[in-house]
Amino acid sequence: MQVLIADDSALVRAMLQDTLEEAGYEVIACADGLQAWDAISRGESRLAVLDWMMPGLSGIEICQRLHESNVANWVYAILLTSKDSPDDILRAFQAGASDHVCKPFREAELLARIRVGQRMINLQMELAQSQKLESVGQLAAGIAHEINTPTQYVGDNIRFLKDSFEDIGEVLEVFDQLLQSFKAGSVDADALAKVEQAMKRADVDYLREEIPQAIDQSLSGVEQVAKIVRAMKDFSHPGGETKTMVNLSESIETTISVARNEWKYVAEVETDFDQSLEDVPCMPGELNQVLLNLIVNAAHAIGDKLGSESTERGTITVGTRRLDNFAEIFVRDTGNGIPESIRRRIFDPFFTTKPVGKGTGQGLAITYSVVVEKHGGEIDFTSEVGKGTTFFVRLPLACGVPA
Repeated sequence: MQVLIADDSALVRAMLQDTLEEAGYEVIACADGLQAWDAISRGESRLAVLDWMMPGLSGIEICQRLHESNVANWVYAILLTSKDSPDDILRAFQAGASDHVCKPFREAELLARIRVGQRMINLQMELAQSQKLESVGQLAAGIAHEINTPTQYVGDNIRFLKDSFEDIGEVLEVFDQLLQSFKAGSVDADALAKVEQAMKRADVDYLREEIPQAIDQSLSGVEQVAKIVRAMKDFSHPGGETKTMVNLSESIETTISVARNEWKYVAEVETDFDQSLEDVPCMPGELNQVLLNLIVNAAHAIGDKLGSESTERGTITVGTRRLDNFAEIFVRDTGNGIPESIRRRIFDPFFTTKPVGKGTGQGLAITYSVVVEKHGGEIDFTSEVGKGTTFFVRLPLACGVPA
């Protein structure tokens, strides 16, 4: 793991660097707060040891920025200072510091606190993976239901066609007898009566009308299952750190299909794509997770507003547009909106307004990390209480993709 150290004293930086490198850490050394903030903003390290008093930005100011800008979702900040009064320590934690080490530091204590930070970061990463698995498990039940419905009526239609073929077989049998009688020159009224009776028993007019419909419905059901399977295949595109060119409209349509069981009972989904927007460089698997989080959250927001007994439906609108050097994706819902009092916290890890057992509070934290840290993009939102929320994801267009 890389550890960022920031101290305006060359001697202290050297001591910190030697201590950490001997312990097996990679070190990013910064001489002032501005250098440290730039490195942290670029996502170069999730674990930082910051001097309280530095030129440009103090360690405590960096902690405040981390907390206010949500970069703190992924940075464990340890303040290094000679300030050791209870009030100073309390001030450090209130500013957003994760831990506090007094100067002159003891190597064993510093390394112990860094290991705590490392465990916290690893735990956060494990929880992020857990949230992804939770999403997959949640989707699996819905997808099973989505596949079961067309499979059921395909099965019903095939059983109908089987019975119908038996009836038609009886009609064909008496027609064959009639044909043989005709060839022998002995067609009589009795043979014709048998044909009429067989056609009446089979209800040929009904079969003539219903069989084509049953075939069309079956073909439609098979295509629906195939569409869901294709969507799941596209959605589960392997993740990784390599960006490829992705058609945003297709990714959004895929995610809408995969998440259908989450929204179909509470909302109609509308799309508004900018057809002039070309393919965008991104990580497909990570982007699918972002889209899924936002669409499922929109469905839950509408469901919470309408209540379980309501027969009304809200609207989720998902669209794209070009915005300067960014491709923007927006997800708009007609839910209750986000209260002003919690808006600054919605990207914080573990923060959730959902009941215990329904959410880990990791969805939007992961979304923020994927968009900002992995794609160098932006995410923000607008919300009006009682009317709904719109999330905006902006991905940079000027980004190289390996050949």
